Amino acid sequence: MRNIFLSLVIFVVMSLLHSQFTEWAVKFLGLPGGDFGMYSYFILIFCSVITAIGLVTVIIFRKNYRSILRIAILFEVIYLLFLIISGNNPFLYFSNSTNENLLMIMMYGISGVVFLLMFFVHLLYLKIISSRNKNLS
Repeated sequence: MRNIFLSLVIFVVMSLLHSQFTEWAVKFLGLPGGDFGMYSYFILIFCSVITAIGLVTVIIFRKNYRSILRIAILFEVIYLLFLIISGNNPFLYFSNSTNENLLMIMMYGISGVVFLLMFFVHLLYLKIISSRNKNLS
């Protein structure tokens, strides 16, 4: 049960991070609010679907997803697959340099930043667990 709760927390945190970073990217690029104002909400809904798929995967393969890092990798792989399937082409920027196409590149970059944040959380979690085990011994 702890495994499923931990994965749910990780999926929700990663979804919120993706949504917030996307909103900051849209504001940074100065994209029009009419076309891109709700883009971060779209990403949040998009990540909610990924969370559901990821939770089903964690429930089915319960023994394989015991660490934060594996759960984060699962989320990011599904996220990147959904970006590719949805037609988000990062190479379009090199042929047509617009802020809209730069946002597509930033979506992939945001994915890397969120994964790095979760990697550092994983390292911190391991440090806390190892110090707790030393104190109990």
